[in-house]
Amino acid sequence: MAACDEGKDGQDSILEPLCFPEQPADGASTPSLQGPSTELLVCLFCPESVPLRQKDVLLKHLLLEHKLVVADVKLIADLPKYMLYWKGRFLEQPLTDFCSVIKTNSTGPVEKQEDYFLLCDVLPEDRILRERLQQKRLEEVLEQQQVERDDNSFHHLCMFCSEEFTGNRSSLLNHMAREHSFSIGLPDNIVYCKQFLDTLQSKLDNLQCLYCEKTFRDKTTLKDHMRKKAHRRINANNREYDRFYVINYLELGKTWEEVQSEDDRELADDEDEDWSDWQAHPVSAVCLFCDHQSETMEQIYTHMKEAHDFDLHKLRTELNLKFYQQVKLVNFIRRQIHQNRCYGCQEKFDSRENVLRHAVAEGHVTRLPDASVWNQPQYYFPTYENDALLCTLSDSDESDDTTHSEDVPVIAEDISDLRALKHTSVLNQLLKNRSSCS
Repeated sequence: MAACDEGKDGQDSILEPLCFPEQPADGASTPSLQGPSTELLVCLFCPESVPLRQKDVLLKHLLLEHKLVVADVKLIADLPKYMLYWKGRFLEQPLTDFCSVIKTNSTGPVEKQEDYFLLCDVLPEDRILRERLQQKRLEEVLEQQQVERDDNSFHHLCMFCSEEFTGNRSSLLNHMAREHSFSIGLPDNIVYCKQFLDTLQSKLDNLQCLYCEKTFRDKTTLKDHMRKKAHRRINANNREYDRFYVINYLELGKTWEEVQSEDDRELADDEDEDWSDWQAHPVSAVCLFCDHQSETMEQIYTHMKEAHDFDLHKLRTELNLKFYQQVKLVNFIRRQIHQNRCYGCQEKFDSRENVLRHAVAEGHVTRLPDASVWNQPQYYFPTYENDALLCTLSDSDESDDTTHSEDVPVIAEDISDLRALKHTSVLNQLLKNRSSCS
């Protein structure tokens, strides 16, 4: 949307397309990462100066009096230092050495054409300056954050219950999140915490909801509104809060939303990668009784059967073990062997070798104790968290159903003679019987 302003010569000049910073109707400054400051902004060409909070006044002055537009002002980390730098450079070299020239009304009469100058980060020198100011601001913010993290002299009242908190800021932030379901983020992600809390307290004192930012007639109404509407949170779209979060200082010209969306896109790109050449690591299954390992389950089952005379499949069938019973049995045996104890008679030995020697000699390898001993909830939990053997256990019900279904013969009807089939089909006979019954 373009806005017109009347110049000294009485002619209208189109201002908005050339003015990148947004100007609120009341003339207030646009919220940015630069907090309240008493610093002065100086004009790049004349002695004019204004307080930092009135930067839009100076930007308008630059546009109308000197026909200069500074691009992306809200992304400049330290505007006063930025202006001082270019004020000095413009004294050394002509303006056209640094700025792009924009000619207005280029197709109209020459006397109505005007040249405006655009100072932006397309110029390498300007880009370097912005990055240097951004880096310096980031260092200052991280230093301030570290001071706040280590500060034990913090003192503030809870905004909701007026409980007093002293010591570290995290105690208050954690209290509000835990007791009042109000979270402004992790303490380590926040900077200028006291100013942040004071800003929020000021809004509440003015009877303003922190989320929808509506104003109410009294504190009771505001409190009920925030509780019932689940508005005990801040408005993420309010740029006033941006300067209180470290993430907003990390990358030049990017808000936390843009940084976050880039992270999401990177994750999406990773999901689209080609995994066709990926090769899985072979399964390393370990024997229940010794340190023997095999790359396939068939090999480990064969080893246990041949080396230790232990047939897990046979036990599952004979005892009709369900899946979770097999899990508990395997974990039980693992634990007993690990503790050098024979699971058949519970006798304790001084080494695993002696346990195995005893179990084989006494025939205790396949001698399981009563189910009440091993069929206990504690054996739901694996003895070894990476026990590949647990991943290959099967449910006996499923295998039994499969076996039974394979034993049932299925004989198809001969459909080579459809006319004869129509008269001799079993379905046809059933339909006739049904008709006669009815």
